[in-house]
Amino acid sequence: MTTVFVPKEIRAGERRVAASPESVKKLIKAGLEVAIESGAGRQAGFSDDAYTSSGATLVTTSAAGYQAADIVFKVAPPEKGEAEQLRAGTYLFSLLDPYRNTELVQTLVARKVTVFAMELVPRTTRGQALDVLSSQASIAGYKAVLVGAERLGKIFPLLMTAAGTIQPAKVVVLGAGVAGLMALATAKRLGATVEVSDVRPAVKEQVESLGGRFIDLPQMPTAEGTGGYAKEVTKEFLEQQRAILKTRLAAADVVITTAQVPGKRAPVLLSRDMIEGMKPGAVVVDIAAAQGGNCELTRVDEEVEHQGVFILGPSNLPATVPADASLVYARNLLTLLLLVWKDKKLGIPETDQEVMGTLLARDGALVHPAFNAAGAPAVSVAS
Repeated sequence: MTTVFVPKEIRAGERRVAASPESVKKLIKAGLEVAIESGAGRQAGFSDDAYTSSGATLVTTSAAGYQAADIVFKVAPPEKGEAEQLRAGTYLFSLLDPYRNTELVQTLVARKVTVFAMELVPRTTRGQALDVLSSQASIAGYKAVLVGAERLGKIFPLLMTAAGTIQPAKVVVLGAGVAGLMALATAKRLGATVEVSDVRPAVKEQVESLGGRFIDLPQMPTAEGTGGYAKEVTKEFLEQQRAILKTRLAAADVVITTAQVPGKRAPVLLSRDMIEGMKPGAVVVDIAAAQGGNCELTRVDEEVEHQGVFILGPSNLPATVPADASLVYARNLLTLLLLVWKDKKLGIPETDQEVMGTLLARDGALVHPAFNAAGAPAVSVAS
């Protein structure tokens, strides 16, 4: 039988797991065996008993699981010791951060692992069901607003009391991708007024449909990259954008920044002087912290106070909502696996756009066009 192994995540702060009891049932129904490392789902709220009741087998050590695995499901990129346990020919489905983890990519290639980098899923209509970035970004956008609300020294909604009226909080969201739109929707549900900025004019309608106000920016030829992502913009455009945003930020209570470009450092949208123009007590939650940050003052996984403004740089917000983040992540992996598991055999369908767009390496070679033979980005996927 072909075995899927799900190890316990060992990266610090990673509370998600790559399979849920729900996805285990579906994997077994498809004719696969599933082995779960004991305790793998505990931090996500999934007990060992829940997995075994779904038909999985528990293994007590990751070494035993890797040795028997034909397929490995992971959340965080494998650490060095994990990568070295993967056998040649194993199918690995995981987030990999391949643009930065070139040494890890080289190790996996050398070990002849068949690698699916979940960040590379093409943003097509069919690809939505396996789009890990979108499923996790929606949770990050939701949690970013809660983090900002908790840190802010006032409430979000309009409140009319016998003691007078409390005005609603003002939230500015930078970036109207999946995370930004979820942040907008969440802030509106909490009663805040929300303005949204994005370099893509096409998202204005989406912003307004969710009750937000779109901040019009100077026009550029196109800021739409491959697959619906924003592309990297010019330095001159960023300067014009900052000038317009500065007046909006001066009135903001909470700013959520979400702008990221695949394979690139996150664009710096908030400079020091823009932060200094904000009112004391305001909060910035920088979702792009792990990619360098949208704010000049962001420090990964730290809180920075600058002239009374608090800048938060959480690097892994989905891991702070591990139950639902794991549930949707597991569904994404299941959907992709079922595209390469046909007639109870593993195989790569060469004409499948979603499979080939996610496949990073196989048979000891890098096969994704965005990377060269050394594992470094060969082309800009955002251009």
